[in-house]
Amino acid sequence: MSKSLQRIRGTQDIWGEPADRFQTVVEAFDRVRRLYAFQRIELPVFEATSIFARSIGETSDIVSKEMYSFEDRGGDGITLRPEFTAGIARAYLSEGWQQLAPLKIATHGPVFRYERPQKGRYRQFHQLDAEIIGTDSPSADVELLVLADQLLRMLGIDHGVTLEINTLGDDVSRAGWRDAVSAYFAAHSESLSADSKLRLDKNVLRILDSKDEGDRALVRDAPHVDAYLSAEARSFYEKVKAGLRAAGIAFVENPRLVRGLDYYSHTAFEFVTDRLGAQGAVIAGGRYDGLIPTLGGPATPAVGWAAGIERLGMLIDAPAPPRIDVALVPLGEKAETEALAIAATLRRAGIACDMAYRGNMKKRMQKASASGARFAIILGDEELARGQAALKDLASGSQSDIAIADLVDAVRGS
Repeated sequence: MSKSLQRIRGTQDIWGEPADRFQTVVEAFDRVRRLYAFQRIELPVFEATSIFARSIGETSDIVSKEMYSFEDRGGDGITLRPEFTAGIARAYLSEGWQQLAPLKIATHGPVFRYERPQKGRYRQFHQLDAEIIGTDSPSADVELLVLADQLLRMLGIDHGVTLEINTLGDDVSRAGWRDAVSAYFAAHSESLSADSKLRLDKNVLRILDSKDEGDRALVRDAPHVDAYLSAEARSFYEKVKAGLRAAGIAFVENPRLVRGLDYYSHTAFEFVTDRLGAQGAVIAGGRYDGLIPTLGGPATPAVGWAAGIERLGMLIDAPAPPRIDVALVPLGEKAETEALAIAATLRRAGIACDMAYRGNMKKRMQKASASGARFAIILGDEELARGQAALKDLASGSQSDIAIADLVDAVRGS
């Protein structure tokens, strides 16, 4: 096969059971977001490059290494979204959604990052996303975490996933913490990776997010934010934990769970598992009160999370294959035309059906049985002449002639 016909590395053609897993995750997310009164939104798949450069940060790996960016024909810098939050923040400002705050919104769709493909990670992959914008209440953090927990329960994977939480403090807390972290890494600068040496001057907290093994060894002994928490930040964190306990949500505190970006504050969290290798987070997020001001908007508190659809799909039990109610087996050209009319009538009545077009009678009946259908409707010249069709119960093998006009009632009544 020509190389030009091969799918691009890091992409996927989703079909069969993986597609059923994908749809199961999306449908569960849609059910749970409705239970929590989150409105569905749709966003452009690309934004101005400046939206991500300003929100995610020029020195982040996503911006410097992973974004799919290009100039369009008008010369504008465009980037395929590497995540949802920046685009949601842009829409919140540009569409005038401030008047609707607090706003509870959810979406899902493809995102794009040029990274090394690995288990459950692709260059085009898909995420669920849920956000609450416009409230600084710790109850919003709790609600999002309870929503995520219920999604995992709906999918039947809650027992294999652990919620880890931490606090990043408020602006006052982070100032003292940042100074301490800066002094610590400055004293160990010779041992830092090249990327982290750049971050030491531009945004030292991003070193805490480093994936370099040498950096991670240093991070283990870096100052904790706990020692620098203001009374207000400590109170916020305690309220989040109390809310989780009240809702019956189990969690563990992980003081090493951080977010390197400056706009994050207070709650950081991940739902993690050991069933997907080293990259164990399946849902991750936190409070990002400083993001919207970064884009030029007013001070706006917000909290949200994202989850990989493919990764959640890998954890769930294989869904039952889709089943149909009726398999139509037409024999002859006239029968095929009549079968099309019967199929349309059945489908309009909410009865799922499919057509066995090819092969002899034996092969068509084998296909009907393999489809998992409850019934086969067999239609030939003799049946047509009588205005009837043979309705066969594929489980019992019993068969009876039914007037074509009565097929819907016969199928429903069986």
